[in-house]
Amino acid sequence: METSTINIHADLIERCRKSDASAQFELYKLYSKAMFNTAYRIIGEQTEAEDALQEAFVSAFKNLHTYRGDATFGAWLKKIVVNKSLSSLQKNKREVLTVSDKEEDGDLEAALVNVAEVSVMEPTYSVEAIKLAVKQLPAGFRTVLSLYLFEGYDHQEISEILGISESTSKTQYKRAKDRLKVLLGKEVNYG
Repeated sequence: METSTINIHADLIERCRKSDASAQFELYKLYSKAMFNTAYRIIGEQTEAEDALQEAFVSAFKNLHTYRGDATFGAWLKKIVVNKSLSSLQKNKREVLTVSDKEEDGDLEAALVNVAEVSVMEPTYSVEAIKLAVKQLPAGFRTVLSLYLFEGYDHQEISEILGISESTSKTQYKRAKDRLKVLLGKEVNYG
């Protein structure tokens, strides 16, 4: 049975394929904030994340003819943003990853609490403590953690993106979680 993806922005995408600048701007407005957050989590520096975002959109519009609709436009664009962000890290020899200050603390806290695998009976951690702990992770751990937990890629996809084995991705993720638990153990709030 063949599955197809319904794209809610199909007519907008079609207008972009015809180089309609107003449609491109509209699509940019729809996706830029989420895609910036993706780039920022990987790169960790606002200006470079903005540059990667712009490069990703330019590349997406230039290569829109290759978008077949097998996945949602957002998923297709996110892959471009992730690749541009990783390229930026490699180009600048930087491997800094942080959690975006631009996100809602409630959404961020929910995602980050999963990292620490905190239950109702265990200590809770402030968003700031979790952000600081994520910043202290080694680059490989941060990258895999970000791609898996925050960006929603599975280990097979991460292995393809980073050019590592799937087992290495799983190991890096587990070690990142273990290291976070140790780092977070220094600031415990029983509340």
